[in-house]
Amino acid sequence: GLGRWVEVGNSGVFRPELLLPMGLPESVSVIAWGLSLERPTMIKYGINNIRELLGHRVDLQMVYDSPACRLQP
Repeated sequence: GLGRWVEVGNSGVFRPELLLPMGLPESVSVIAWGLSLERPTMIKYGINNIRELLGHRVDLQMVYDSPACRLQP
């Protein structure tokens, strides 16, 4: 319905220099993956900057007013 591709479910390998501060040697490989539900949520609620959805700039009132999941019947 969007008329374009949206990435959902991404994965990757951490670069060695990101692991060094955690005390892991360069010989260790670390993979990561996730559902990446941020992008569809941003499209649904018209959010253009991911920093408005995640991090210290989140508008908590928007989260309370527009929950992604409603638990009440």
